[in-house]
Amino acid sequence: MSSRDLILGRVRRALADGSGEDGAPPEPGPGDGDSSYEQAVGRSYLREHGARSPAETVDLLAENLADYRAIVHRATEEELPDLVARLLDRRGSRQVLVPPGLPSVWLSAADTAPVDDLAVSTPAELDAVGSVVTGCAVAIAETGTIVLDGGPDQGRRRITLVPDHHICVVRVPGQVVASVPQALGRLDPTRPLTWISGPSATSDIELDRVEGVHGPRTLEVVLVSAD
Repeated sequence: MSSRDLILGRVRRALADGSGEDGAPPEPGPGDGDSSYEQAVGRSYLREHGARSPAETVDLLAENLADYRAIVHRATEEELPDLVARLLDRRGSRQVLVPPGLPSVWLSAADTAPVDDLAVSTPAELDAVGSVVTGCAVAIAETGTIVLDGGPDQGRRRITLVPDHHICVVRVPGQVVASVPQALGRLDPTRPLTWISGPSATSDIELDRVEGVHGPRTLEVVLVSAD
């Protein structure tokens, strides 16, 4: 049996609950008898590298975010509205995109016109908005990664990719995990997941770095604690 037959057999089994164009289930083919596919995958790898306290894990997240050129801020819940207002004012944003479930208090001190996350918004309309403010699903300390899952305080994927300035609020330590395996345990794989490690950046063959090609040029992460 070739590797091609093996892979196609696994695909057919994965689609077994569906049906073909004529309404009949897919017919078996080469590779369908591979029982190794049904065996559990080993999970013996480390789920965390080193032992850290919650505070140390948050510090590592801040360090790695900054290493990826994200701008990191710390605030209490009480300080958050004033901080967000200052960041928007410093950016000069006259409009800010707002996911439907974003806590209203986060923007309560901002003198910026809110723009709702609407399905009918065009790319040009989104590009005209100066900033977007969202929450997150989880943040990974070891990789300096923020994960969005389209939740009520995060909105559609595109609202964090088109505007040039993204303010992302992370509740610490509750939304912070040490490693990718720990993050995967918290995420629903059926949701639209966006993994962000710093502002958008790419480089050409001569290694000239360009930011803002695939997302915002500026990512500001606010680590918010209860006190």
